[in-house]
Amino acid sequence: MTDQYVLTLSCPDKQGIVHAVSSYLFITGCNIEDSKQFGDQDTGLFFMRVQFSAEEPVTLEKLRASFAAVGDAFQMDWRINRADEPMRIVLMVSKFGHCLNDLLFRARIGALPVEIAAVVSNHREFEELAGSYHIPFHHIPVTKENKPEAEARLLELVRAENVELVVLARYMQVLSDDLCKELSGRIINIHHSFLPSFKGARPYHQAHARGVKLIGATAHYVTADLDEGPIIEQEVERVGHGLSPEQLVAVGRDVECQALARAVKWHAEHRILLNGRRTVVFD
Repeated sequence: MTDQYVLTLSCPDKQGIVHAVSSYLFITGCNIEDSKQFGDQDTGLFFMRVQFSAEEPVTLEKLRASFAAVGDAFQMDWRINRADEPMRIVLMVSKFGHCLNDLLFRARIGALPVEIAAVVSNHREFEELAGSYHIPFHHIPVTKENKPEAEARLLELVRAENVELVVLARYMQVLSDDLCKELSGRIINIHHSFLPSFKGARPYHQAHARGVKLIGATAHYVTADLDEGPIIEQEVERVGHGLSPEQLVAVGRDVECQALARAVKWHAEHRILLNGRRTVVFD
């Protein structure tokens, strides 16, 4: 049985990139199974994702070491990861558990290529839910006074558990600029509506008052700019004038779950590359 790997890269666009990558994989004895690329005319950058298989004695360490020369020659920002190992993630939640429950179930049935290392919350409402999935639960209360210590505990957990992605599954705390920088490109959030509409409390009641015809949700990477990080995925559902605010909330929950689940899946499959304030998402 062959091992599966994914190479992702971005670099200044010029001739020879695809040839260099494919030649390297051929010489290394690897077989390309899927390849996607995109040249952004606005930024002059080239993006590529290649999934390939390799026979032993090729290893991840050997692949990374030998590809470095190709990466240097084209000024690449590149990564090689195992494609056949689940990504270790942490789920963070406050008092709304629909996204948490959805991700736990999807992971359980194998619909997400992830291993959930822990559930972290500033409340205890979902400790029993996490336990029902045999997932460790960490209660980390957050106040204005202890916020630095709380975020330090989170970072300690991320490092101790070799976590590659933190998912804010309706975690209702603003993260500090320092934490956002420390985990840049490794935190995904879900936000109701199309950003930046209906900020603040009771967003679906705001939407109802404005007579919206589309309920939306946006999954994005977290940055120091609140709810304005690079967008990964958006989902919408048409609604009519007859729905109450409570019914809009129910529709919104489903939409949030769908958008967040896709974003987590694509990140875990190494399909997302950052392109400034935007993302390139390979299907």
